[in-house]
Amino acid sequence: MAKRRGVPIHGWLIIDKPSGLTSAGVVAKVRRLTNAAKVGHGGTLDPMATGVLPLALGEATKTVAYAMDGTKVYRFTVRWGEQRTTDDAQGEIIETSDVRPTREQIEAALPSFTGELDQVPPIFSAVKVEGRRAYALARADKPVELKPRRIRIDEFRLLGVSDADHAEFEVVSGKGAYIRSLARDIALALGTVGHIAALRRIAVGPFREDAAISLDKLAALGHSAPLSELLLPVETALDDIPALALTEAEGQSLRHGQSVAALPVVSRSPSVVVSQGAIVCAMAGGKPVALAQITGAEIRPLRVLNL
Repeated sequence: MAKRRGVPIHGWLIIDKPSGLTSAGVVAKVRRLTNAAKVGHGGTLDPMATGVLPLALGEATKTVAYAMDGTKVYRFTVRWGEQRTTDDAQGEIIETSDVRPTREQIEAALPSFTGELDQVPPIFSAVKVEGRRAYALARADKPVELKPRRIRIDEFRLLGVSDADHAEFEVVSGKGAYIRSLARDIALALGTVGHIAALRRIAVGPFREDAAISLDKLAALGHSAPLSELLLPVETALDDIPALALTEAEGQSLRHGQSVAALPVVSRSPSVVVSQGAIVCAMAGGKPVALAQITGAEIRPLRVLNL
C-alpha cells in the first residue's frame, strides 16, 4: 500500500469560506497550503455561501461525524418574487410573483417553521436518488423527486426588512436542514415565491465565526507562523461527548483495540454521567485516545486516535 504523501498534521482548522468556491475546493486549497496528508470538511457549504467551514486535519477526520451533528447557525437574505432552479441566486428564474409579504406577515409565519419539520431538499443538492446525486440528475434535465426529511429548526428570527423585495433572517438548526428549502417554503407559505440571495454560516457546533480565518490569511502566513497556532485540538468536535480519564495502561489497551473495564474508569470521574451504549471520548495523558462505547461492563474502542 502506497504511503500517503504530505505532513501528518492533526487538529481542526476553521476557514471562513469565500463565496464562489465549493467546500471541496477549499479542502484542496488548504491541502496545498499546509501540505497536510489528510484533510476533510465538517459540513458542506453551497458555493455561493460564505462563513464557517470546519476542516479536519489528520486524526481529526475521525471526529467529522460529531462536528456535522452539531447545531448550526445561519444568517441569510431571502429575495421575494423570484423562484430559481437552485433555490438561490445562482439558478435560473423559473417563476415570478408580484406578491410581497409585510413584516407582520413574515413574523406571523415564523412559528410554523420552528421545531420538528418535514422538509424536501432542493433538487440541486447532494442527496442521492437511486445511487445518483440529485444535482447531477437536475443538471441533466432529468426528473428529480425527493422525499421529505425530518429536520429540526430551533430558532427562526427576522433580523430586518431592507426593502419590499428582501428580508434578512437568522436560523439555528439541527443536522440536515437546507436553508435554501427553508427560504423556498416560507415564501410559498406567504403566498409568493423566493430564493436565497445571500447566505452565511456563523457557527457549526463548537466552531464559531470568531475562530475562522480566510484562505488569503492562511496563504499569507506561509512559514511566518506555525500552523499549530491556528489549529484547534482534535477533541474540539467532541465537546458534547462525555470525556473519561484513563490510566496510561488503559489507554494503551484501547490504542491496541482492546476493551478495558468500565467500572474503575467511571468511578474515577464521578461527575461524568454515562449510560449503557453511550459514546465517550477516552483520554489518557491529557490527549484523546479513542472514541469508545460503554458496552456491558466494558469500554470498547470504536475509533482509535493516533496522537
